[in-house]
Amino acid sequence: MKREKSCGALVYRVTSNGQKELLFIKHRHGAHWSFPKGHMEEGENEVQTALREVKEETGLDIDLEGNFRQSVEYYPKPNVKKQVVYFLGHAKSDHVVRQVEEIDETRWIPLEQAHTWVTFRNDKNLINKAKKILQPKE
Repeated sequence: MKREKSCGALVYRVTSNGQKELLFIKHRHGAHWSFPKGHMEEGENEVQTALREVKEETGLDIDLEGNFRQSVEYYPKPNVKKQVVYFLGHAKSDHVVRQVEEIDETRWIPLEQAHTWVTFRNDKNLINKAKKILQPKE
């Protein structure tokens, strides 16, 4: 069995009225919306990969939340097991410059609506875990 590992982030911003929004990307070779991520390069750790991939795909620099690291595993092809480690990151700006070779479209989606934009259960679970940090119960 071949193993692959990628890292990425759920990127959020806070609008002028205090609303939190997640950044979604639509890859050129996929019909679904998800989050920026990509393969680890030799010598990188998970955080370095996530920061690099977010920057490459969206042009954004982010600050990572220290208490969010989620790992998802799935089988994209026969005999291939993929692990993706996601972090939660606050965008330092909201000006997205998408990587046109890989990304078809980007959208900022209000956190309350984010779960309706994803197809896969893993992504819905990630959003629910991010909500616990971004919208703590009082």
